[in-house]
Amino acid sequence: MERRGFWKMRQTNGRVRHMFTTLALLIIGFAFLIKGADWLVSGASALARKLGVSDLAIGLTIVAFGTSMPEFMVNMIASLQGNSDIAIGNVVGSNIFNILLILGLSALIAPIIVQRSTTLKEIPFSFLAVLMLLVMANDVFVDGYARSELSRSDGLAFIGFFVIFLIYTMNLPHAGESVATPEATKGTWTSVALIVLGLTGLVLGGKFTVDSAVAIARVLGLSEALIGLTIVAVGTSLPELATSMVAARKKNADIAVGNIVGSNIFNIFWILGVSAVIRPIPFTPAANFDLWVLVAVTVLLFFLIHNGWLLRRIFLWWKQRAHYVIRWWEGAIMVACYCAYIGYIVWRG
Repeated sequence: MERRGFWKMRQTNGRVRHMFTTLALLIIGFAFLIKGADWLVSGASALARKLGVSDLAIGLTIVAFGTSMPEFMVNMIASLQGNSDIAIGNVVGSNIFNILLILGLSALIAPIIVQRSTTLKEIPFSFLAVLMLLVMANDVFVDGYARSELSRSDGLAFIGFFVIFLIYTMNLPHAGESVATPEATKGTWTSVALIVLGLTGLVLGGKFTVDSAVAIARVLGLSEALIGLTIVAVGTSLPELATSMVAARKKNADIAVGNIVGSNIFNIFWILGVSAVIRPIPFTPAANFDLWVLVAVTVLLFFLIHNGWLLRRIFLWWKQRAHYVIRWWEGAIMVACYCAYIGYIVWRG
């Protein structure tokens, strides 16, 4: 009996050590992802400046893509390993986190002034991305198929819309509203080295994050979907959180909003598109709740940006001022909504 108790205690201690090791690898993975994204954005921005690319194009492409690279690498590895729940949950959870918590906290720091073109072009484009994901992921309901998945053809369609978004962005004029990026003070070879280091950090971080998240889910008996919607989604969204919070503190609303909207478009059209091309992603009907939440928060963002009563926002939008504002109390509503959502999905399990 004593020997049996001894071995049982050793097994328990071994599981505890394994859990701490897994958590440490998860934190290390997040650190690699964040630093890798930082290096990639820094090097790519400097290189793009040397090539004469406009500030707005850099902000909506390189900065948004750089802050979305953690989600990208996590999804690539999750797709290759067949962890479809993490692949879907990571993107959906990150987009909800971006809108409700990051923009909400940014508005609590300082009112966010949103440009008219962002309200009437980029945000509706991100809404289109969410609707397309909702339709294409529900083959059972839309087409009457036996099961739902994001197929390779769906992924190619997403990538096609992403190319359209890139063409739109690259044709933006150099003048007018702009997103500030670091000055091109780095040499060409330094920029290239930062890009290589950034990509290396992102690959290692993505591998550590996915493997650790799957291990934690199995040890705790949690679903991979829950881990993807919470731990992985928040961890991979840390670059967006840092960028938007600093931008809000410096009164640079273009970066605070443009970074979030651009990242959400990237997450669906590019990240899920490439993930589905690598391997079709099975979709469970239970994930529809989270997709509908994403639809609702995207609509909520559009309406909160406008001033006045709801009818004025819908029917008299052309009489609004050139700038739209997210005030502190609207930010508080967004943060409260995110807390309620997280509470529900944790209760749901």
